[in-house]
Amino acid sequence: MKLALIVSLAQLCLSTVIPRSQTDLVTRDGDRGSYAVDGLGTRKQAVLDAGGNTMDLAIAMLETETMTADYTYGDGKTGDATNFGIFKQNWYMLRTSAKEFLGETTEQVDDGAILNKDLGKDIQARHDGEEKYGFDVWYAGHRNGKTGVDNPDTQDINDYKSAVQWIKKQIDSDEKYLSDDTRFWVDVHPI
Repeated sequence: MKLALIVSLAQLCLSTVIPRSQTDLVTRDGDRGSYAVDGLGTRKQAVLDAGGNTMDLAIAMLETETMTADYTYGDGKTGDATNFGIFKQNWYMLRTSAKEFLGETTEQVDDGAILNKDLGKDIQARHDGEEKYGFDVWYAGHRNGKTGVDNPDTQDINDYKSAVQWIKKQIDSDEKYLSDDTRFWVDVHPI
């Protein structure tokens, strides 16, 4: 009985968010690291050459292993939840903040598919969203659509945002990470 209680308490401690600083939180599982992905350095350079920055690299790196849009169309989602591009930006955020899609309706969702093929437009759309909403609210909406915009301070959103900030911090720590094949990852539970 005592051993079971000790094991349960240890598991609870491992699944708790532990603040290290305001912008560096350990995710619930605390799982993070890096590994090499063949060709990722070339892709990082393509993102930077198309107007991206290290925040863009970090978001794309968290979203997909190869920082490409080679996933199921819309990420298997529909309507405003449909995702596009290397950042997996949802249609709600795109149509409410990206100059390319401002004023479009939920029904015009397929227009977002251009971001799967045009890296420059994808990056510009993300920058437009951050410019309109600010990083914190943009990221909340990126994570959870309109619900995130309306309630940007949930634990899930903060954990996810912390994961991106941790990845960005790693990329910024050494110039080699702008062009080598290193992918940083954080295990963040999906919503």
